[in-house]
Amino acid sequence: MVEPAANGSVRGRILVADDEPQVRRLLTTLLEAASFVVDTAEDGPAAIDCLEGPSAYDLVLLDLIMPGADGLGVLEHVRKLEHRQGVPVVVLAAKGQDADRNEALSLGADDFVTKPFSPKKLLARIEEILDRP
Repeated sequence: MVEPAANGSVRGRILVADDEPQVRRLLTTLLEAASFVVDTAEDGPAAIDCLEGPSAYDLVLLDLIMPGADGLGVLEHVRKLEHRQGVPVVVLAAKGQDADRNEALSLGADDFVTKPFSPKKLLARIEEILDRP
């Protein structure tokens, strides 16, 4: 799935879906510095369009609250797409209530991260998920 970054090689492709431009910029900068290719979506419908498209994603970072379709709706949609069922999804949420966490995990999220988050810790969690067999 993801190959080690050596000599400038690309480690994988990640979709960042978040309605906050500053969060998209932060995550894009963080991930590109770690040798990932990053696509972004500013709302639920744009995320769905990306996921229905031809790009192969190694991981999706998905905001819980977005206009058009919330993160849980996008997550449900992703898990119904045959070619995306195995793609890891990390939900990013401004609210970290147990009900939200439980619902996201029950719908197939691989992890749940509450905002604000430590960029270094988030990157470590992403790398841990991508290193799973």
